[in-house]
Amino acid sequence: MELHSIDYIVLAVYMLLILGIGLWVSRKKNGIEKSTEDYFLAGKTLPWWAIGSSLIAANISAEQFIGMSGSGFAIGLAIASYEWMAAISLIIVAKYFLPIFIEKGLYTIPEFIQKRYSTNLKSILAIFWLGLFIFVNLTSVLFLGAKALDTVSNGNTGHLMWWIIGLALFAATYSLYGGLSAVAWTDVVQVILLIGGGLLTTALALTNLPPDHGIFSSLAELIQKFPEKFTMILEPGEVITPDGKDAYLDLPGMAVLLGGLWVANLYYWGFNQYIIQRTLAAKSLKEAQRGMVFAGLIKIILPLIVVIPGIIAFALNADANGHITKGIADSTFFTSAGIDNDRAYPWLIAHTIPTGIKGLVLAALVAAIVSSLASMLNSTATIFTMDIYKQHIKPNSSEKNLVKVGRISAAIALIIAVLIAPLLGSINQAFQYIQEYTGLVSPGILAIFLLGLFYKKATNGAAIKGAFFSIVFAFYLKIGQKGWATGSGFDFLFPNLPWMDQMMYTFIATALFISLLSFFELRGGNDPKGINIERKTFKTDTIFNIGASVIIVILVFLYSFFW
Repeated sequence: MELHSIDYIVLAVYMLLILGIGLWVSRKKNGIEKSTEDYFLAGKTLPWWAIGSSLIAANISAEQFIGMSGSGFAIGLAIASYEWMAAISLIIVAKYFLPIFIEKGLYTIPEFIQKRYSTNLKSILAIFWLGLFIFVNLTSVLFLGAKALDTVSNGNTGHLMWWIIGLALFAATYSLYGGLSAVAWTDVVQVILLIGGGLLTTALALTNLPPDHGIFSSLAELIQKFPEKFTMILEPGEVITPDGKDAYLDLPGMAVLLGGLWVANLYYWGFNQYIIQRTLAAKSLKEAQRGMVFAGLIKIILPLIVVIPGIIAFALNADANGHITKGIADSTFFTSAGIDNDRAYPWLIAHTIPTGIKGLVLAALVAAIVSSLASMLNSTATIFTMDIYKQHIKPNSSEKNLVKVGRISAAIALIIAVLIAPLLGSINQAFQYIQEYTGLVSPGILAIFLLGLFYKKATNGAAIKGAFFSIVFAFYLKIGQKGWATGSGFDFLFPNLPWMDQMMYTFIATALFISLLSFFELRGGNDPKGINIERKTFKTDTIFNIGASVIIVILVFLYSFFW
């Protein structure tokens, strides 16, 4: 994609604006040094609209713009379940999890484990999350973000490392010094840009569909011409991706609504440090809950930004039979490994977005990437400082020193991620394995947290054993998927299940294992650290209830319409 001077000017203005806001927020007020509460939790001053904006900015990265558009290209609107079901998950977390987290005054998610189970289990999970943030989250966002920007701006000319370094330095410039305040307040601007730029991209792309009607008429015609791309609940064999894969294996019909996607969503939105941290920084529980509902409302429109563009790219490249074939589709979609679905969004920008607007779209991509990087850096620093350093290294450390340690640990984490990120291009299989491993352990962690919240009999010993049990059980189900026992007479012992079903069964099995073990360990009694919950704990205000009801009604309509 060719960029002109006006595009670079737009990008430069955006970067200067974000840096200005970040550094202004980061300044010392009346010469007073930041406390740990100021640095890690923004002084607990965030209003609902900043919380909601920051949640979306932390969540949306190049993975959504590039990856979900690619899934839209290959599968269609069904991939939007990740976004729409997240809206419901946000309501559940806000109503049933947040009141307990905020009442306990948490800085970190591992801190809850200490209060409910033990310091040992807390330390184990803290180390796990540090490894996950540094070696998977930070690294993947840097790599995928840099790859997307390199492709979009230069036509994939090999400037990947420079983009990685540039993104890292940009995020570090304000987030390391300013902490969560700088991250959250810049996120407000970033989310406006990424949503505005995303909607503009979709609107302009729609006008390129033949016979060149208006935006809404083009969208209606797109739905009519490719109805299979607008099916939310897939049946086996209903949608075959351009590379010949049955989309049902990724999105197994009703199991999406009733199965493993709930595990992924509740784990991500409820017990993910870099997501939940901004709610812990709220002025009050009421503000935190309203912020999560606000984020849920934004989630409803996100498929217009990250899924529909992929479907448009498909429509502009498909033949009369709705297939991606050589000679009809752009040659850039074809590689030695097959059809590259993730080319959809970069191709759409290059071929449908005019000069000047391309700079805005590029700025939107940078905003999505940098906001996620900044959030992950702050959360990495928070977990290391509060759960490792303060707990095990220097318990009597001063507030000033803890903030310093937070900045240093974030910088070190970023340097490690920058060094590792370029390697992901040559070890795709290894990276895929790491991602799958993360999915393997999340059902067990979710079971530990949910039982810790709502099952007073759950014990520390049962939780630790349950964590190991979940990994073993998950790997057992993973073996079945490989089909190595086919024809051996032991097929029934190794079921071939879609990934989402594996997650749900692992969660259920782990929850039952911990529950039964705890019951027998205490002979039916309650654990001393069990949480006493009263009905009033989950009472929410009118604004939250109205917002939640609106989300549910809209989603019922959307799923009914696109069933």
